[in-house]
Amino acid sequence: EDYSNASKHFDENLKKVLPAEKLREVRQSLITNAGLFKRQVSTRTEKQHELDFVFVTCEFAVAPIEAKVVFDSQKQITGVFFIPVPGQYRSPAYVKGDSFSEKEVTIGTGEWVLPGTLTLPVGKGPFPAAVLVHGSGPNDRDETIGPNKPFRDIAGGLATRGIAVLRYDKRTKVHAMKFAPLMNSLTVKEETIDDVLLAVALLRETKGIDAGRIFVIGHSLGATLAPRIAKQDPRIAGLILLAGGARPLEDMIVEQMTYIYSLDGTISDTERAEIEKFKSQAEAVKDPSLSTSTPLSRLPFGVPASYWLDLRRYNPAQVAAEIPRPILVLQGERDYQVTMEDFEGWKRTLASRKNVQFKSYSKLNHIFTEGEGKLAPAEYSKPANVAEYVIEDMANWIKSNHR
Repeated sequence: EDYSNASKHFDENLKKVLPAEKLREVRQSLITNAGLFKRQVSTRTEKQHELDFVFVTCEFAVAPIEAKVVFDSQKQITGVFFIPVPGQYRSPAYVKGDSFSEKEVTIGTGEWVLPGTLTLPVGKGPFPAAVLVHGSGPNDRDETIGPNKPFRDIAGGLATRGIAVLRYDKRTKVHAMKFAPLMNSLTVKEETIDDVLLAVALLRETKGIDAGRIFVIGHSLGATLAPRIAKQDPRIAGLILLAGGARPLEDMIVEQMTYIYSLDGTISDTERAEIEKFKSQAEAVKDPSLSTSTPLSRLPFGVPASYWLDLRRYNPAQVAAEIPRPILVLQGERDYQVTMEDFEGWKRTLASRKNVQFKSYSKLNHIFTEGEGKLAPAEYSKPANVAEYVIEDMANWIKSNHR
């Protein structure tokens, strides 16, 4: 585990972004999500302009991972990425391909422009519409995890039922390399919020869309941020929160890591040390002295202080309470990433609101696919689709809400 030696071929910028401590965090995150490394399966290369891309497919105990290493013309490494290898996606039976069309669209302009897909029902509009907002990490427009594409399920399912959907690749996926110089000032505004507002604005200008009935459907962190997004755009018709965290993110990270390390029934000394490290990092986030000079190694997953300072000033449930628009809160009861404790947190704050509805599902996990028993990360490597009854609940709720 010589992390310093591992970075000796990094360019100067990447050395700043991925110091030894950050590399340690990346390795631990890989083990947490994919299991222990088993073997290297295959290698392929691509050339794009002056850059050489090397893709190394690796087998881990839980799920395969593809390592993407980017070399510049001087043979220095300018980027390192670890991507789950997608399995075979299966479109759900509830999606009827002849009931909608899909077209490629562009979100925003200039250096942060993003590619997206508009799923538009067949027939005479104008149609109600929704923008899908990703969870944490550099997600694609389908929010792909293994062979599963929950955002594609939702888009096709809602469009089949007469609701247009706009989804797009996240800024941190499309423009990952551009974020390196901005790491000391990064917040959820740049990561997520700015692009959602642009996507909503695009829908308002799109023929066939009812500009007065545009909803935001957020998943995980996207759901957490949805009230803040709606506060910035008063014309958003309503919100659907799918597994939205209502508690501080740093506390949820500690809880997730503890859960995963406990799955085999025992916690080793190494795992206990990792849990204590995450607890220490969570305490650093809460420390009144937290500032932009706080080292990344002291913070969860090496995410900069600017990000945590911004989130520290935001109480999602309280902001939701200040927004008079309708909200639908949905939660999988088997979810360990965002739990029923978060669901109850939304209920405590919003239960008195007549235009807020709550529903939880006993068989569902974090991406709203079905399973049995105690949830482990390996479940996400099995092909599944968002449960049809969740699609029906969202479609019925959107259709029942008029501004």
